[in-house]
Amino acid sequence: MRTDSNRHPSTAIHPLKFLMITTFYPPYNFGGDGIYIYRLCNELARRGHKVDIVHSVEAYELLEKGGPKGHYPNHPNITVYPLKTSLGFLSSLATQQTGRSYFKRNFIKNLIKKNNYDIIHYHNMSLIGLEVLSYGEAIKLYHTHEHWLICPMHVLWKYNREVCTKPACIRCQLLGKRPPQFWRYSTYLEKQLKHVDMFLSPSLFTRQKHLEAGLQIPIMHLPYFLPTRETPDEPTDLLPHTTDRPFFLFVGRLEKIKGVQNLIRVFKHYPSCNLLIAGDGEYEEILKKQARNISNVIFLGRLPYQQLRGYYKKAQALLVSSICYEVFGIIIIEAFSQKTPVIANNLGALPEVIKQSGGGFVYDSDEELVEHMEKFRQNHHLRTELGEKGYRAYKKYWTEEYHLKKYFGIIKALAIKKRIKHPFFEQIPETSLDTL
Repeated sequence: MRTDSNRHPSTAIHPLKFLMITTFYPPYNFGGDGIYIYRLCNELARRGHKVDIVHSVEAYELLEKGGPKGHYPNHPNITVYPLKTSLGFLSSLATQQTGRSYFKRNFIKNLIKKNNYDIIHYHNMSLIGLEVLSYGEAIKLYHTHEHWLICPMHVLWKYNREVCTKPACIRCQLLGKRPPQFWRYSTYLEKQLKHVDMFLSPSLFTRQKHLEAGLQIPIMHLPYFLPTRETPDEPTDLLPHTTDRPFFLFVGRLEKIKGVQNLIRVFKHYPSCNLLIAGDGEYEEILKKQARNISNVIFLGRLPYQQLRGYYKKAQALLVSSICYEVFGIIIIEAFSQKTPVIANNLGALPEVIKQSGGGFVYDSDEELVEHMEKFRQNHHLRTELGEKGYRAYKKYWTEEYHLKKYFGIIKALAIKKRIKHPFFEQIPETSLDTL
């Protein structure tokens, strides 16, 4: 299946052939990992590279009954292969229980054999199967968009109530209503990971978590990015849900681990500003019940990014309230791109991004959160100052140019190490993995 959009000039004289393998790809996706993959694939395609994408429609349909959401046109250099076997959820269950690809195996193996890819980049492999890591002789990358390699529940969220500091995986899976993955107690995972040349982590925090868990893998820090073409300097759409009252903004999936329930609790006793909540998810109805009769809490629903830009721009600050270990937080750099500061919970990778940018504050309690909100509400100069810091950091660290320079640098260094030659690599300055 090929989806067309306007062509962009190629910058690759000798293009590479990429294969992206992931469980979820837009519009069949849930969170920031799918958005990152979509952006990466289209940026590579705009530069003239050929990108094939394999993803599992049946895995998405197993978890989401409402069908795909959003419109995601792909560049003409992209070909998408949506996997959907005749066995439906049984195919996903077989993979979840064994770590093997089974009914998806032949298609992926034949695709790799037929196309002789230069780069195979793995993403969320949970319902694709780890045996795929052994297929082909390409340069192989694996992106740790979450903690699935070290946590069968993906997010290090224990018993559906707290961050995991001491694993109890089987009990946690049972309480989370998921079949235990006994294959994790064999050497299978370790053997399959050896086929990967380099693992990529969106944050230093997540990189360290994988190493602390005992994985003996080569892993480098490669943060997410926001394409500058998605942040044009033009008037944003009129915002139907704003008033003259100042507001703070939450953007993301409405799940317990995102901590919106804590924001609602705070805004119940903080009438000075509105809380606008953009997103949808399984926890939405519970949150709406909690917010009943709290007039300054407003649910916007799921919004396209073009409209979200306007809310980012006008917000006092973006609130990132996650109570789990986030691996990065794409919404933070989306806010920074609009010169809007961020207030984030002091957990996971969130403080790492705030510290690097200087574009906001972190908090450890409700009282501290309110204190930071009051700073922005009462001091517009401070909001502008930290928003500008976030914007400068975005332009320095989190654009497509910075990202792809490091991405291709990693690929060339691996090619040299593996003695793989390709004319495209001659366009990339020679470097070593130690200096990237």
